[in-house]
Amino acid sequence: MVIKKIAVLFSGTGSNMEKIVKEVHKKTFNGTTLEIAVLICNNPNAKGIEKAKKYGLETTIIDHTRFESREDFDLVLVDTIKQSGAELTVLAGFMRILTPYFTKNIKAINLHPSLLPLFKGAHAIEESFASDMKVGGVTVHYVNEELDGGNIIAQKAFEKTDNMTLESFEETIHSIEHTLLPQTIIKILTQKE
Repeated sequence: MVIKKIAVLFSGTGSNMEKIVKEVHKKTFNGTTLEIAVLICNNPNAKGIEKAKKYGLETTIIDHTRFESREDFDLVLVDTIKQSGAELTVLAGFMRILTPYFTKNIKAINLHPSLLPLFKGAHAIEESFASDMKVGGVTVHYVNEELDGGNIIAQKAFEKTDNMTLESFEETIHSIEHTLLPQTIIKILTQKE
């Protein structure tokens, strides 16, 4: 049996991290068992840390405010991921812009709450909702030097309805994220070469 390890990085509530734990961790797909090797959070007060404990998982906290620069933070982040043996790193609501040192050393995917290449950055949900587009959506993409600019792996769109509020729009996005991200992890790590 093949075991493939992942690192999951988060900054807040950990709702996507929790879905990965439930749908992927220690589960076998096509003869490959996927395992979370390390959970990393940059926010010592993140609610997701307590969620992880419910599943018997400890979170490694690397507080970005304790570092002089992004590069110094990324040096420790990369070292921690490499030590875990993870071959795929998943940014699941990880609210840090990563440096080229990270992107050159770590194979990572990111979850983004819009149909990239539209609405990059931290305000994607609000910008997508306020736009004239008749659809919203979610993207999973590889992480590279450009913010939300890596190759797209998976996307799922939904139709905006006239009676949608920002809250219901956001709920729809999160519901898609919770399915699309685990499916994409499984696909990347279990597809036959």
